[in-house]
Amino acid sequence: MKTKSVYENLSSISIRDKVETKGKMDYLSWANAWQMLKQNYPNATREVYEDPQTGWNYFTDGRSAWVKVGIKVNDLEHIDYLPIMDFRNNAVPIDKVTSTDVNKTIQRSTAKAIAMHGLGLTLWTGEDVPEMVTTKTQKPSKPTLIELKINDDNWSKVMNYVAENKDLGLPKIVEQLSRKYNVTSTIKSGISKAIKTK
Repeated sequence: MKTKSVYENLSSISIRDKVETKGKMDYLSWANAWQMLKQNYPNATREVYEDPQTGWNYFTDGRSAWVKVGIKVNDLEHIDYLPIMDFRNNAVPIDKVTSTDVNKTIQRSTAKAIAMHGLGLTLWTGEDVPEMVTTKTQKPSKPTLIELKINDDNWSKVMNYVAENKDLGLPKIVEQLSRKYNVTSTIKSGISKAIKTK
């Protein structure tokens, strides 16, 4: 019998009861992600990289700053680079960066690097899709879902996700995608066909 990969093991773990919401974003805290990772892979390690020229635990181009965090599981390291951002996800100018900002970014980057190994990765689906900026001060009652159409730019991202996670099965994949996208019956049918042909 084929041994499951680290990715297959971690991506099959339910994080539903650990997911928290801040604003309209769902996330898995770094502490929960680290605990779940270590329960399954006790030898997993984290490295917070330092700038070799300054010795600081962040890097800068003189205008903004970012951190570099690596998570190693069974000799495979995934590295995440994350900008130091404010609560609106805008880069913090280098002269405004505080040690608290750096620490929070390192922890968020830790969760993202763990996700690259499979744990909670679905929470990042659609993260690189630009968000609509609104000038309204009133918060919508429900998060706005991204309209998904076959063969648009988001479709190729969804197809990559489906290909990497087809073992989860159609119901689970649709459930995960429905957090970010409006999954119509036509889209569901397209995903089903993709699962069968991949």
